[in-house]
Amino acid sequence: MNTQGGVKACESCTDRVNIGCNHKRMPVLSRAVGLLFIYLPILTLPFVIASAYLTYFSLKLVGAQNVKTWGDFLPARSSHRYDLKSQITMDGSFKLSMSQSKLFWILNCTWYCPYSVGLFEWHAYMVKVVENWWCPFTHDRKNSYTQGAIDQSFWHIYPEEKAKLHEEDKNNPIFTADPEA
Repeated sequence: MNTQGGVKACESCTDRVNIGCNHKRMPVLSRAVGLLFIYLPILTLPFVIASAYLTYFSLKLVGAQNVKTWGDFLPARSSHRYDLKSQITMDGSFKLSMSQSKLFWILNCTWYCPYSVGLFEWHAYMVKVVENWWCPFTHDRKNSYTQGAIDQSFWHIYPEEKAKLHEEDKNNPIFTADPEA
């Protein structure tokens, strides 16, 4: 295994998931089942899409404007390096390996992955907006909700309710556009 200054390469990346340094050591059956598990969630996508759109429309129905859409979380089509004609493939480890198919890589890397990642990022963003709207109460993870920042929370639009909030919650820029007001 490669080392960097006496530290194993996989141990030196504390903010990274160690996968490449382990993959070839995994049994073929384990890797095959892992590949299957990557694609089985496709069956859940209709439910995740429905959940995301329900969240989106619930925000719109309570008055939200400027809510980002799923498309805001997708890469520009022109930013993809390959198209079907120029797509590279891998040498398969067996005759019918999908890694030898240009269509597999296009469907996987141009559609499935970016649309899935975009969908979950969009949904997470909207859940943060919902959290900031209904629950303007600071906790140790609230600073990670800045992507879903709003002008003012449900509590802030009612002066008598705003008065009940802790000072930090009254003036938190994540859910108050004008903290001093």
